[in-house]
Amino acid sequence: MTEQSSNFLRTIIDNDLKAGLHTKIVTRFPPEPNGYLHIGHAKAICVNFGLAQEFQGETNLRFDDTNPEKEEQSYIDAIEEDIRWLGFTWQAPVKFTSDYFDQLHAWAVHLIEQGKAYVCDLNAEQLRSARGSLTEPGQDSPFRSRSVAENLELFAQMKDGAFDEGRCSLRAKIDMASPNLNMRDPIIYRIRKVEHHQTGNKWCIYPSYDFAHGQGDALEGVTHSLCSLEFEDHRPLYNWFLDQLPVPSRPRQVEFARLNLNYTITSKRKLKKLVDEQVVDGWDDPRMPTISGMRRRGVSPAAIRHFIDASGISRAVGTVVDLGMLEASIRDDLNDNAPRAMAVMNPLRVVLTNLPEGHQEILSMAAHPNKPELGERDVPLSRELWIDRDDFNLDSSLSRKKFKRLVPGDYVRLRGAYIIKAESFSQDADGQISEIQATVVADSVGNNIDGIKPRGVIQWVSAEHGLPATVRVYDRLFNHPTPDKGDNDFMSFINPDSLSILTDCIVEPSLKTAAPEASFQFEREGYFVVDRFDSTGDALVFNKTIGLRDVWQR
Repeated sequence: MTEQSSNFLRTIIDNDLKAGLHTKIVTRFPPEPNGYLHIGHAKAICVNFGLAQEFQGETNLRFDDTNPEKEEQSYIDAIEEDIRWLGFTWQAPVKFTSDYFDQLHAWAVHLIEQGKAYVCDLNAEQLRSARGSLTEPGQDSPFRSRSVAENLELFAQMKDGAFDEGRCSLRAKIDMASPNLNMRDPIIYRIRKVEHHQTGNKWCIYPSYDFAHGQGDALEGVTHSLCSLEFEDHRPLYNWFLDQLPVPSRPRQVEFARLNLNYTITSKRKLKKLVDEQVVDGWDDPRMPTISGMRRRGVSPAAIRHFIDASGISRAVGTVVDLGMLEASIRDDLNDNAPRAMAVMNPLRVVLTNLPEGHQEILSMAAHPNKPELGERDVPLSRELWIDRDDFNLDSSLSRKKFKRLVPGDYVRLRGAYIIKAESFSQDADGQISEIQATVVADSVGNNIDGIKPRGVIQWVSAEHGLPATVRVYDRLFNHPTPDKGDNDFMSFINPDSLSILTDCIVEPSLKTAAPEASFQFEREGYFVVDRFDSTGDALVFNKTIGLRDVWQR
């Protein structure tokens, strides 16, 4: 978050500091380790870490590991890596809700002893039925009047594994007629007989998120528990638990609007379905809105942070940000920072007939037109070149306005090199152009030649020195702006053209030593990144990050 941007969260924190409520700001980021982080989480990360940094405070990373059957160590590792990659550091050590399981259990016993919690034998269906609705009050459980002694004994049996899953649960005793459904005797402990990735088989009962959330904040001295608006209705319950328990500090929950992007889904359950059904190639597929997917696509942390800042922080419900705004941040960042290179996606051979066999010269080209500090790169030119097939048209009658590339009998400039003229061409048995014979205009490197006006400028790669490469061309994963809205089946809006793999590409030799995750602008094609996993010096693989312009604009 930039110092120039302003939002209501900053005002709240600033006022609390001025009022002397806190001497240091502590925020927290509490992800569930049941999937990879996505662009919505990136907003929460930037908000929590960014505000803490701005006020010289700190942020805790606390994994909400209260549902062990859905959690994995691999998710924990990926989340930590994503946060570091975005440029943030948490207050060591990493924390887990499971670190507090003993204390949370003791506090659950405390609630029972105070007559504010009870063991309920209703099953899940009965619980739903008895909960009521927004217009009708809930019904008291027939087990609500159990004595403190009986509840303590039953809860101890739950802890000791005496009951099967679903047999009973521990509920807070609040108000079944509350207009807020979250206050209608919510479950605070349930039975789950699964091994936990942190605590092993020590526990077979696990606290609910609502019970663990505020108490974890209090134990860590969190001052501002910044949540998305979906937790606004949970705030009375958050405060109720804090009021009933001898917590060591009093955090404040404040909600802000979550990030909603069109042409995107951010439900982890739905993203997992895409992975499980192999619609995409894993959580880090470059079409996914996950942080790791965006990273593999070549999006920089700076571009994401800029987009989050530009999209703002508010309490407006239902606001949808245009995906084009994110793409603009990505494009602007790459335009400023990505070195230039030449690549031919669909090669067509050109023979420069007035150069001798074995001709070779080295041309020097700027790595970036506006950043001389990036230096220059050496680009070899030989008698035979590759140009893109789309840069040649047989119809020489095409006007220069309609086609600014190469046609028989006319001139074009090779990027950073000579002006050439297409003299003739060869065709294969199927009538496809197989080769162009062209001549070089002498002394035209970096010079205009009187009487010769090239139609345009095209990219090229030396046939002798060019390197073969595989290029994955990515587009938006969905072709509908709201793929999972209402009753929409998001799977029916998968863009069939979201991935094309080009295996015959040729790139300039300077890219042989390009590091994984290095980004480049391929002249006239767009921005591409060296795949961080699959690319090697002998088998280059590039992922398309984004085009030079927005082709989705309406």
